[in-house]
Amino acid sequence: MTSTEHPCVRPSLASLRRARELFLRGHQLPDDVPDDVVAAWKRARFFGVRHDVTDSAPEAPRHPVRPAESTLLTAALPVLERLAPTLGTGQAALVVTDERLRVLWTAGSTQDAPCRRDLSEQEVGHNSAALALRTRRRAEVHGPEHFLDLWQDVSAVSVPVLAPETGRALGTVTVTSGLSGECTPHLGAPLAEAAASAVEAELLARSRAAERVLLDAYLRAMRERGRAVVALDGRNRLVSEAAGHLLSPEGLEALERSTVALLRTADRAAQPASEDDSGSGTTTATEAGNEAEPPSASGPATGPGASAGSALSAPYRIRLPDGADCSATVTPVPHLGSVIGAVAVLERMGRAPVVSAARAVVSLAGRSVPWRHAVGRGTELALTPEPLLLVGERGTGKTSLARELVARPLIVDAAEGGLGAGIGELADGRPLLIRHVERLAQPDTAALNSLLDARPGVPLLATYTPGAPPGPCLQRLLDTLAARSVTLPALRERPEDVRELLPVLAPTSAPGRPPLTWTLDALHALEQYPWPGNVTELAHLVRALAETRRATGPVGRAELPDPVREGPATRHLSPMEHAERTAILEALRRNGGNKARAAAALGIARATLYRKLRGYRG
Repeated sequence: MTSTEHPCVRPSLASLRRARELFLRGHQLPDDVPDDVVAAWKRARFFGVRHDVTDSAPEAPRHPVRPAESTLLTAALPVLERLAPTLGTGQAALVVTDERLRVLWTAGSTQDAPCRRDLSEQEVGHNSAALALRTRRRAEVHGPEHFLDLWQDVSAVSVPVLAPETGRALGTVTVTSGLSGECTPHLGAPLAEAAASAVEAELLARSRAAERVLLDAYLRAMRERGRAVVALDGRNRLVSEAAGHLLSPEGLEALERSTVALLRTADRAAQPASEDDSGSGTTTATEAGNEAEPPSASGPATGPGASAGSALSAPYRIRLPDGADCSATVTPVPHLGSVIGAVAVLERMGRAPVVSAARAVVSLAGRSVPWRHAVGRGTELALTPEPLLLVGERGTGKTSLARELVARPLIVDAAEGGLGAGIGELADGRPLLIRHVERLAQPDTAALNSLLDARPGVPLLATYTPGAPPGPCLQRLLDTLAARSVTLPALRERPEDVRELLPVLAPTSAPGRPPLTWTLDALHALEQYPWPGNVTELAHLVRALAETRRATGPVGRAELPDPVREGPATRHLSPMEHAERTAILEALRRNGGNKARAAAALGIARATLYRKLRGYRG
């Protein structure tokens, strides 16, 4: 958003003004008029825009926009309300448009500006908002570059607002002022860029919060029902493997069309009822020929007396029209008073619902989004007894998750020996868990490749810790398993799970001894430590404290190992500082945390050691 459409060398505004008058009279233009400006004037003439329009307030926009209908405006309002006072009382103004260049919000001197409700070139000709939206870059238009007479003394700079995750242009932010100097960035450019960046940040925060709520609803449906589940919001789609087997791609598209229509209906039902509402409480979707109806009388209330909350969460049953012998029970997912998506549970018509042969509930601790996503993905893939690869750093819990996903597998550790009879057991249909598949001997890897070539659906689970580049035989095995793989996040990527892991990892306390508890300062240190050994390293620390500490009461920060207690450096360290810090921490470890003895061992004063430790923390 920092590049602009205007190069530094442009004709003077007086030259452009004369060129515009020649253009309007149909005369030949000078050679120094920029081609993009001439093209913009020609487009305005082609669209039939009148340059001498004087109507400063059209009666009504062609497509009025209500704030409740605009995600961009909803996210932008808190930002705009903070920035509006910076405009002062001069000629500056702030304008926000949507992707169709309809004006959503204005502040400052443009409250009575001409054609303020629509800035498309078809309506007003050349302007910075249309240019920024087309080029997806910051754009400036000054005085005579505009087509309208009324904007000859106006300079404007516009910045596109892009969807943070898709990059789609959602609208523009424009700052206008009186005619500014030539060949210099518009003085309002920093304000426009700051506003656009702040709106994009707000959109990202709202999008992530909504996606997290939708993911939670999806995982709950997967675990509680054990059925084929689809979650969608019109932009994202989460499809369990069972749902993928049950519905064709065309069926999924039909389900999404019907569900999006129902989401709009449910969202409207959550709004206060108007005098024209019939109050029948029956919701119907006819898009693409689909049928929707409340699932049963036992479902949530949807009649005239239903509350907004029940309207937000009332389930609907959809019968799909594409020949698939199944129906979908669709439950809207509410968030902050509106419907942000839906979860559909698919069931075969006249048959038992699709259920998982694997264990439905994974009892591993952790509530962070990366961990729940990995567990949900693993649960989804374990619905069918086919090969599954669990990937992650050492200590991330790959084996623990594998044991939860499949009951009573035969476990073989490739780091301790060959597969032995495991290949035969797997060929006979017994689930086989191979730990450390990267340590497999080449003959065993070749035997697995041959078995998977002949019988691709065997119930194989394998854990893989990336490290040295795999050889060709192992790479072939990994490529075969890659289509059904789950990557477990490192513990440093989910620090909010540390508090939930601590009581799970602590050994059972002896009779008469209270369980381990932790001070808030110690918890902060544990959450900030990067845990190179992940959950395994945390488990060793918890076990060591439980077995060796003699103090009573909560574990304090001072009882933690030095690297954990000191935490990571809070600023970037030079190679020399990094080596120095490592030496200090090692000296502290060797001397039991005693700083005086560590300083003596290092040959420095204790005050110097304290000063250096403080320096590493910024």
